[in-house]
Amino acid sequence: MRRLMLLSLLAAPLSAQTYEITHTYNVGGDGGWDYVIPDAPNHRLFIGRQNRVMVVDMNDGHLIAAVTGINGAHGVALALGTGHGFATSGNDSSVVMFDLKTYKTLSRIPAAEDADAIIYDPSSGRVFSFNGDANSTTVIDPKKGTLIANVALGGKPEYGQSARNGKIYVNLVDSSQIVELDAKSLIVARRWSTEGCKNPVSMAIDTRRQRLFSGCRSGVMAVSDYKNGKVITTVPIGRGVDGAGYDPVKRDVYASNVDGTLTVIHQDSPDSYHVVESVQTAQGARNMGLDPASHRIYLVAAKFGPTPDSTAANPRRRPPVIPGSFFVLVVEPIASH
Repeated sequence: MRRLMLLSLLAAPLSAQTYEITHTYNVGGDGGWDYVIPDAPNHRLFIGRQNRVMVVDMNDGHLIAAVTGINGAHGVALALGTGHGFATSGNDSSVVMFDLKTYKTLSRIPAAEDADAIIYDPSSGRVFSFNGDANSTTVIDPKKGTLIANVALGGKPEYGQSARNGKIYVNLVDSSQIVELDAKSLIVARRWSTEGCKNPVSMAIDTRRQRLFSGCRSGVMAVSDYKNGKVITTVPIGRGVDGAGYDPVKRDVYASNVDGTLTVIHQDSPDSYHVVESVQTAQGARNMGLDPASHRIYLVAAKFGPTPDSTAANPRRRPPVIPGSFFVLVVEPIASH
């Protein structure tokens, strides 16, 4: 009996974790923000901030540098083996290539309208930007910094993930679908509906169990079996999701939401999931990055002023960001007592 009790206690920690904010780093700087991209081996966060990408130290939150000359900053892709980073410049339909040591701009590569999210695929050694209004992906050679092709996706892409096996998966927000793109032939091989989920935006991946996690603006996370191309379940999350992550050691899935919550979902099995908790973060903390080595989750937000009165021309006014109030939150799993 004592041995059974000991085995039970040893098996408990994965499900007996809670999460809390452990650090708040005041970074400052004006303007809105978008994707948070961790470079865990080098302890850096890359954060899109309108006309620049801020490079922030993951350990203490100090500003290391800024990649400038960007017009509508959204996402960042890191091709570490080439020494090059790539930042989407959405307002002028381009991608900026920069040096990962000096943070200097090296070149500007033509993309397509509304260049937004961007990822690096290690299997093909290519960079893929997802261009929302153009309904396409721009494929880039990260060594040369040259355009390879623009590929039509048949819908408006949001975030995507590399399966590291030659396949790229992308959410189509307008048609509530996922597309599978062959990273070498650049052919859309198949697509499937995110049934039970409307407007999929964020995406995380579990390559071991071949699962995709699509954060949906309809208030759920859709879990897809990408080997068979189908949604297997949906799980409730917070309102206004824009970020997602998956920790392969803890087997926890995360959704960061504009309502100031981080939804934590545990993977009981490849086809079974349950919500562990909803961590209170900060209003507007909709973007996140995960360091799977430390299990730290990095979220960004700011303080807001009063919401302006609505007008006929602009009935959904947003509260203004208070200048200099931008900050990074660190959320970590803490063993329960």
